Amino acid sequence: MKNIYALTAAIGIAFAGGALAQDPIVIKFAHVAAADTPKGRAAEYFKKVAEERTKGRVKVEIYANSTLYKDKEELEALQMGSVHMLAPVAGKFGPAGVKEFEVFDLPYIFPNDAALHRVTQGPIGASLLKKLEPRGFIGLSYWDAGFRVLSSNKPIRTPDQAKGQKIRINSSKVNQSIMRSIGALPQTMAFSEVYQALQTGVVDGADGNLSNLYTQKQYEVQKHLTLTNHTYSGYVVVANKPFWDRLPADVRAELEGAVKEATEFNRKVALEDDAKSLAAIKASGKTEVHEPTADEKDAWMKAMMPVQEEMASRVGRDLIDAIRKETAAVTQR
Repeated sequence: MKNIYALTAAIGIAFAGGALAQDPIVIKFAHVAAADTPKGRAAEYFKKVAEERTKGRVKVEIYANSTLYKDKEELEALQMGSVHMLAPVAGKFGPAGVKEFEVFDLPYIFPNDAALHRVTQGPIGASLLKKLEPRGFIGLSYWDAGFRVLSSNKPIRTPDQAKGQKIRINSSKVNQSIMRSIGALPQTMAFSEVYQALQTGVVDGADGNLSNLYTQKQYEVQKHLTLTNHTYSGYVVVANKPFWDRLPADVRAELEGAVKEATEFNRKVALEDDAKSLAAIKASGKTEVHEPTADEKDAWMKAMMPVQEEMASRVGRDLIDAIRKETAAVTQR
């Protein structure tokens, strides 16, 4: 393992050294979402601000919609220095060896955006980002994309209606447990393959956010949508550590500032996009949207909440307790 990291560092440094010899420095930023999603728009905003702040010393190339790497490939590509920046879902770092990031997948651990941001923008969020460095990543920020909902071809208004349904999830042990908690059959597959899988019946439904459901046109091949909002849908902005560390200090500082500005922009557009996507899905007439009643919401929470305890040994009980304490400070105001 040490040899792999040494090789990764050597490749990254060599790549960075080559980049620094050129004018401008090229930063390849790849992601799997569409360009008009909160992540896609934030990436483009980062590009604009970064190039302006560095006065042309940096050129950011954005590769959206899995055009460069699929989501199963992108973390390895980042470690090898084939790309320089990514914004993968937080839970993806679990299989990569940083299981603590799967805490973001836990059901109903963040009651609202204010509670979420108290965690991501505070000491807990910062300490989690530091845990990425031994894996060859520099954690830069967290970007929002709303909360996850359930789409399906059969109604899933209550947890019992999910039994036996094949639901697509991203790669996360926590998401697997969430689907099993309601009797569904979790199906892990690449994001770029979901539309066809839904269309052909390979899976019966999907777990995801409203923006992706709309921009990937998944709603066209799904008859039902239930606004469970059961887990956070967001991303961790990361860079290849050897590349980032080799940047001139003044350039790196400007890029960190650009990330901060893009994060503020992302928060704003994520809220706007949720409302826009939901309205567009409703207007299409292709998908029936269900807002759970108070009793139904209680049933969803009762079914899924045990996953928090089930996964405590994996993601860290101390971390879960710390997040509960932080979120309670918001909800009790």
